[in-house]
Amino acid sequence: MKKLFTCLVAVIPFTHSFAQDSFADLSLRQVMVAPASTPAQTAVAISKSFQGRPYEGNTLDGNESEQLVVDFQAFDCTTFLETTLALALARHQLTNEKDTAQFSRLFRENLTRIRYRNGQIDGFASRLHYFSEWLIDNEQKGIVQDVTGLIGGIRVKKPISYMTQYTYKYPQLSNPAIRKQIAKVELAISQQQYWFIPKQQIPKIEKCLQDGDIIMLTAARPGLDMKHVGMVIWQTDEDGIRRAHLLHASSQYGEVAISEQPLVDYIKANRQFSGIRVARLKETVPPAMAYSDARRIN
Repeated sequence: MKKLFTCLVAVIPFTHSFAQDSFADLSLRQVMVAPASTPAQTAVAISKSFQGRPYEGNTLDGNESEQLVVDFQAFDCTTFLETTLALALARHQLTNEKDTAQFSRLFRENLTRIRYRNGQIDGFASRLHYFSEWLIDNEQKGIVQDVTGLIGGIRVKKPISYMTQYTYKYPQLSNPAIRKQIAKVELAISQQQYWFIPKQQIPKIEKCLQDGDIIMLTAARPGLDMKHVGMVIWQTDEDGIRRAHLLHASSQYGEVAISEQPLVDYIKANRQFSGIRVARLKETVPPAMAYSDARRIN
């Protein structure tokens, strides 16, 4: 789980042969036929196309210097979510559906925007490692809305210290300057109140969840904010009842999959989770180039 859920892949170069080289079997055509009524509907269609792709941890830390890492062949829970969202945003920003170069640029720009503080790559500490900060940052960018408080829950605080407490998991933190930067982030998160739905309250709010909602599963252990992340998918179970399930890159299943159990039961059965936070993609996507300069990320 690192980033805190991160996954060893090479950076895939983006060229004018983007659909053939970078997307592999996820072609531009597959993305373009995804529903485009809302970004959430598009994200759901794209995320389902990744089902069966293998789970792989620690995918963002294989390079000596911080740089944009892209991989469509294997995911951890965070890279699965970020890749899906970046593809969905690019789909809605695209002005020419035949322009693969434009789509390549938009995808790359959006992935950088989503993954890094203020959409700028500036070393290891600029990555949004803690999902508490990820949520705040991407809400400020106009990409998502934290709807946890709107559908129920309580206001809480939690001291965060996981990365600086377990520095052996993060070789970059052997640098005192980087460790200091991360400690500053942890302090800021620790001082913030946030909306949280305890696991015993989730059955009461299940009907408020929508397809494509981002579910952040909060960690029961001290010092850590989120343990896992995925997307809501509504399915009709064998008994004919519609229930919310979790579409995620799962270390348990070893691949991208939809949880066999409904979301409520999946969380209830796992002692690592204390509850959830819920974010929803905004219906209006941020304009291209609004938060980053393509020259900085090429």
